[in-house]
Amino acid sequence: MTALSAATLPSLAAAVPVPGYDRSKVSTGIVHFGVGGFHRAHEAMYLDRLMNAGQARTWGICGVGVLPGDKRMKDALAAQDGLYTLVVKQPDGSLEPRVVGSIVEYLFAPDDPEAVLEKMADPATRIVSLTVTEGGYNVHPVTGQFDAGDPAVVQDLQPGAVPATVFGLVTEALARRRARGLPPFTVMSCDNIPGNGDVARKMFGAFARLRDAELGDWLEREVRFPNSMVDRITPVTSDDDRTVLAARFGVEDAWPVVCEPFTQWVLEDSFSDGRPAWEDAGAQLVEDVVPYELMKLRLLNASHQALCYLGYLSGYRYVHEVCSDPLFTSFLLAYMDREATPTLPPVPGVDLDAYKHTLIERFANPEVRDTLARICAESSDRIPKWLLPVVRQQLATGGEIHRAALVVASWARYAEGTDEQGEPIQVVDRLRDPLMAAAGRQREDPTAFLQDRDLFGDLADDPRFVAAYTAALDSLHRRGARATLEALPV
Repeated sequence: MTALSAATLPSLAAAVPVPGYDRSKVSTGIVHFGVGGFHRAHEAMYLDRLMNAGQARTWGICGVGVLPGDKRMKDALAAQDGLYTLVVKQPDGSLEPRVVGSIVEYLFAPDDPEAVLEKMADPATRIVSLTVTEGGYNVHPVTGQFDAGDPAVVQDLQPGAVPATVFGLVTEALARRRARGLPPFTVMSCDNIPGNGDVARKMFGAFARLRDAELGDWLEREVRFPNSMVDRITPVTSDDDRTVLAARFGVEDAWPVVCEPFTQWVLEDSFSDGRPAWEDAGAQLVEDVVPYELMKLRLLNASHQALCYLGYLSGYRYVHEVCSDPLFTSFLLAYMDREATPTLPPVPGVDLDAYKHTLIERFANPEVRDTLARICAESSDRIPKWLLPVVRQQLATGGEIHRAALVVASWARYAEGTDEQGEPIQVVDRLRDPLMAAAGRQREDPTAFLQDRDLFGDLADDPRFVAAYTAALDSLHRRGARATLEALPV
């Protein structure tokens, strides 16, 4: 067994593919906030493909960690010279590992915020990319405006404050570039939120305007924020993944990444200071991302929500278990066909029926072992963005909503904190306490969960939705998830 590092690459090459380029000649062109599993299975992988093809040698990635928990990633990558193993898990059980080398630096902002600022202010940095999760954009869930009352934001806006948030760091770096007469870098969101580039522009612009009105106007006018649609299922790395990698391939990796074979990246071609030729690595560069984005958010992401709570309550713990059950797959396809698809515009070049069946096949991959607990986490950031837009559009057009209403009810039932076998559920959500408190009242007050207008807006005032939701919740309480699905009207 060989510990992964730059020095050991030659000895590992016989067992796994390794970078075929001289990493010492790769310079940084991208600063990325939020180096987790998804970034390393996606953007960093696409760049590694380009580098192996002899391209993009000036587009190496400098990862940046902002949160305390990011120090673990810093330490893991530092010990491995930025290298990590990406392991593609095929449905037949075969594994396809390769060592990725496109991350050439990593900075931990709490240790040295000035180093992060100057890295972004460096003319060589032309893109700052983000995977900071749906909740990282500080968007009020109902108003859609920037939440200026967030304590970390308030602190960053104090005169003379050393920036500590992504907003503070990026805005200060842009201000330095502006003062130095340098072109602004492109801010490229890679998060699963509708109009991610538009949201980033609005939120960073709002922060900058709170700091300095003129700076905010300049940022919104001059900085490019391309929209994108990103897709690859990337479950949390387990100790078993590390053990298998070491046993089967002889690679000791502190933090490998595991993922499914499928990957997709649809990216608006809007960059202020150049970009890598991502299209040569399999990405789609388009003028309008919206149709692709809505397809993914309302079919894939919302379907994850449609299966996770009902599956967990029924006793399943993995996504592939749920999607090997015909009752659940029939429910998912019916949701996609009859509730989500009617809300979608035409998607150029995509066969939606084939796409939907491919989703079921991807979810059913037993080797990925994606946990329902991961999909159930942070629901308050996911349901309002992925599922409720389907509900509202269907309500407006008189379309079907009872399956989506059941999904919301299953979230409410899950938030009670015990499954149907009486086992405790570890609810993971930034709003965990108020959600669980509301769920605890709903057997006496069936709409208690819906009363949170920050999450649900005026849905509690819509008689058709309330009727479908309360009927579903009552069935979940009386009969359980499986019997509720079996009783659904066709």
